[in-house]
Amino acid sequence: MAELTLRTMTASDEGAWDAFVTACPQATFFHRSGWKRIIEEAFGHRTHFLLAENAQGIQGILPLAEIRHFYFGHSLSSLPFGVYGGIAALSAEATQVLDQAAQDLAATLKVDHLEYRQMQSLHPDWPRKELYVTFRREIDPDPEQNMKNIPRKQRAMVRSGIKNGLVSEIDDTVERFYAVFSDNMLRHGTPTFAKRYFSLLKSTFGQDCEVLSVLKDQEVVSSVLTFYFRDEVLPYYAGDTLAARTLAANDFKYWELMRRSCERGYRLFDYGRSKLGTGSYHFKKNWGFEPTPLHYEYRLYRSTEVPDQNPLNPKYQFFIKAWRQLPLPVANWLGPQLVKYLG
Repeated sequence: MAELTLRTMTASDEGAWDAFVTACPQATFFHRSGWKRIIEEAFGHRTHFLLAENAQGIQGILPLAEIRHFYFGHSLSSLPFGVYGGIAALSAEATQVLDQAAQDLAATLKVDHLEYRQMQSLHPDWPRKELYVTFRREIDPDPEQNMKNIPRKQRAMVRSGIKNGLVSEIDDTVERFYAVFSDNMLRHGTPTFAKRYFSLLKSTFGQDCEVLSVLKDQEVVSSVLTFYFRDEVLPYYAGDTLAARTLAANDFKYWELMRRSCERGYRLFDYGRSKLGTGSYHFKKNWGFEPTPLHYEYRLYRSTEVPDQNPLNPKYQFFIKAWRQLPLPVANWLGPQLVKYLG
């Protein structure tokens, strides 16, 4: 193999970078070049999108972003705000070059830790976070067979949503989605993203980022923002109103997304990341999806332990309870100032 050279991605590389992402089996939606713009413009963080290339073109990539905060620490991660990341490469040599470059960069930047969010383990000897799993399953080409593949009790919930007269619509903007998403986040005691972040997702990824809303009597009761990648469907951000539970709107929403995706020729439904033992974990299992562990690996520099910035951490319980009491406009203003450091 011709000698590899390493450099950072430039604007002129974006087309070749994304072509590589589409073709490389290890790559995911979160390896796409558009995340550089989103992380920089929506959150103000510095990015380091590394590529290894030779005379034949790009042989491997590693998107990284740097987050610095006086309380939450200083990190270099692939990739914050994404569930997957790490190195995507065509050879062991390209993987090694990118891995060493990331470790050298982390040392130069004097970060607390370097993090890879991967489906496959790269450094079994590194400290890791055994907290997350993902749920992925093939979509049958026949919509009716997909309904039959849903376990009986969950299938009954979907049919209940249909009987309740729910309908789904594709939205051109994030307005209706953001209204239910931000309210849902407040009820869970979690800071929300800015509406501009979701608008950036749509403008950056175009038709590969879509909002589906569920309505009852012309009122939105549930909504989901979905990514599309190759033949995969990735529902990623979702929200529901208080009325959604009695209407089975959440169940209907994911069925409608699966049904529509099946009819459009998509063949893999990625239900996304969940924490072990949480409500979303059990909800996805109820659909007949089996969990697959995710490998979140850390190289510690200034840190002495793996970071634990998640709502299950007992030290955040007081904050969560207090956040739920905020007026929605206050939460929607203050939330984006905090969540950008919780990638």
